[in-house]
Amino acid sequence: MIYRSVIRPILFRSDPEKVHYQVFSWIKKSLNSAWSKKMCANWYAKKPNSLKREVFGLKFDSPVGLAAGFDKDAKLIDELACFGFGFIEVGTVTPKAQEGNPKPRLFRLAEDQALINRMGFNNEGLESMLKRLKKRKSQIIVGGNIGKNKLTPNEQATDDYLKCFHALKDHVDYFVVNVSSPNTPNLRELQEKEPLKRLLTAIKAANQAHEAPKPILLKIAPDLTESQLLDIVEITKSVDLDGLIATNTTIDRSGLKTDANYVEKIGAGGLSGKPLQTRSTEVIRFLRSKLKQTPIIAVGGIFKAEDAIEKLEAGAQLVQIYTGFVYEGPAMIKKMNQAIAKYEEKRA
Repeated sequence: MIYRSVIRPILFRSDPEKVHYQVFSWIKKSLNSAWSKKMCANWYAKKPNSLKREVFGLKFDSPVGLAAGFDKDAKLIDELACFGFGFIEVGTVTPKAQEGNPKPRLFRLAEDQALINRMGFNNEGLESMLKRLKKRKSQIIVGGNIGKNKLTPNEQATDDYLKCFHALKDHVDYFVVNVSSPNTPNLRELQEKEPLKRLLTAIKAANQAHEAPKPILLKIAPDLTESQLLDIVEITKSVDLDGLIATNTTIDRSGLKTDANYVEKIGAGGLSGKPLQTRSTEVIRFLRSKLKQTPIIAVGGIFKAEDAIEKLEAGAQLVQIYTGFVYEGPAMIKKMNQAIAKYEEKRA
């Protein structure tokens, strides 16, 4: 309540990207000791045992995770673990550091409880992330979301994804292949059936060559047609993917409350938040109807416990938040964990 009534109005007065890094700095400074981390965890991170579950071979103590994009460079894993997440996904990381798209590139649509971003895989690169992952102390499950550099042609994209995989394989618990961001030119072309099948087959082969293979997941866009979703289903089966993440941001702008002229002025980018809730759930429900066993992580429009439960009922095993975290603050995770625990106890 304090976050929404006091802190958020202050934060929302400033540029969204600038605020993002200011909040990063504040979290880092506030949780810079074992004592402060313990106090935070005692308040936010206590979870009922009923939340525990095993998904694609990993044991989660909560189904509520943090989506990729929030901690792109793995700078705050130990601190964010104190807020009650069951897992944290870092990235998207690319082999080489890149600045991303020109600023401004992150915009709030407060009336819609949404964000538009065209960040463009801005990150400090693989080596920088690797150094931080080696130093982390928290035992929280960490996923590595991997992508290709902007200047890498699609014909050579597999090389970029494999570089990321080989570098991180001993330092993350699962991998997410991101071909669905709308903010890297031509990236979504890799979602087409044949290029995607080749890419995933190569990554799966590299994974199986290791003594301890890691789960390999694919993150898909909400803008796929039914025919394209059926291709995803076929590829998931043929490649034997370990899971899917549904969904990334959308390029659709229909049904927004925000003034259309302002939205048009913002321009290109991926829309996240409340407007994505219905479509994300539709995609999850469709995938579950075709893939009875494949784990699904739900993302899109999750702000309240009811939203998370909606995704679980649609067929997801885990959920991730991002825009909801920005709008609702850290207390939402504790509330979500408690509500999901009660929901699942009633079902048991």
